Amino acid sequence: MNRTGFMLTYALGACLAGCGETAHLGIDQGTGPAPHLPPPDSTWIPTVNIAPAVGWPPDAKPRSAPGTQVAAYAKGLDHPRWLYLLPNGDVLVAETNAPAKPEDDRGIRGWVMKKVMKRAGAAVPSANRITLLRDADHDGVAEIRTAFIEGLESPFGMALVGKDLYIADTDKLLRYHYEPGAMQLRGEGQRVVELPAGPLNHHWTKNVIASPDGKKLYVTVGSNSNVGENGLDKEQDRAAIWEVDPASGHYRLFATGLRNPNGLAWEPHSGALWTAVNERDEIGSDLVPDYITSVKEGGFYGWPYSYYGQHVDERVQPPDPDKVARALAPDYAVGPHTASLGLAFAEPGGLPAPFEQGALVGQHGSWNRKPHSGYKVIFVPFDAAGKPSGQPVDLLTGFLNARGEAMGRPVGVINDGRGGVLVADDVGNVIWRVSKAR
Repeated sequence: MNRTGFMLTYALGACLAGCGETAHLGIDQGTGPAPHLPPPDSTWIPTVNIAPAVGWPPDAKPRSAPGTQVAAYAKGLDHPRWLYLLPNGDVLVAETNAPAKPEDDRGIRGWVMKKVMKRAGAAVPSANRITLLRDADHDGVAEIRTAFIEGLESPFGMALVGKDLYIADTDKLLRYHYEPGAMQLRGEGQRVVELPAGPLNHHWTKNVIASPDGKKLYVTVGSNSNVGENGLDKEQDRAAIWEVDPASGHYRLFATGLRNPNGLAWEPHSGALWTAVNERDEIGSDLVPDYITSVKEGGFYGWPYSYYGQHVDERVQPPDPDKVARALAPDYAVGPHTASLGLAFAEPGGLPAPFEQGALVGQHGSWNRKPHSGYKVIFVPFDAAGKPSGQPVDLLTGFLNARGEAMGRPVGVINDGRGGVLVADDVGNVIWRVSKAR
């Protein structure tokens, strides 16, 4: 074996064995409106602590909070990541994974990370499909399943406005004509706008939500790197939420400096747009907390120059003090490296107390923290003014077994319109339904 091969093997072995430093703070200290932010702790080899993906044993399931119950709404899916509820109660599921992005896998770091993602269950081929699930008898189990749209390119977000169904592929926003109750859509969708993608497409997921009046669409576009290491020229129109005019395809950057926004939801009391954001890696197990935040029009949230407001990231060169000076601090931290993706606001009359008023957050789980963080669905209580008002409460846990292996990983979270909450589990290939205990 030559020296390069030896170093690659050594680096991979060290990483998969759990290399790097260890957290000094509890997750609770990196949670809330004013999280504790210790000094950065950079290491030569980044902390890599993967929970190997093993899937669920027969008849096993996650644990739901007291007063609730959990059951499988649908099983045997193909890497389900995102969910959308149609007006008639049908549920759309994006069965999807990362597209080919050869430039993101170059070099030793890219090679190692590719192996790491495979171990975490994130390297399966993308089904590139939207599947429709129907629970016609309302028993909490979908008895009808059909391929709704096929031949997509790593689809993720979905939004219906009237009879226009929008699908956010990794490289474009598409529009399809939808008739209520349709079981399948045929033909190619109409391109509304191209989205940043290409052979270097680091954060590939694109989500979409419609404004309450349906006149605008908001699309998440993650960064093309961790902290700009691929060159800031590769970040054009990225790390942002776009505002798109669906009639013309014109867009503008509604908010920027958001490293990897995913979940989008309208807070029901304030009417504000909220998003769930994955923050940066490789400066220690305690940094940086992921967060949920209201999104201010024209707001800049720091990436890549600073984190959690105006905490400068010294790795980014050249610095930009002017941008740091106007960086907004997010509203609420949800723990370092939790990979918080899914976001929905609880519906009245659904789950029991304390899950009646607040945000549901799907946490996909860490790779850059020791010990693990995330791997659960949490609930953040909100007050009547539409602001977070307390510490989070676990809604769905038990995704890791006693050996630290991932039986499942929660991603998208939605209300099902019938008093339940649906959670997409892309390692277990299940949609879980949480409801009030009988």
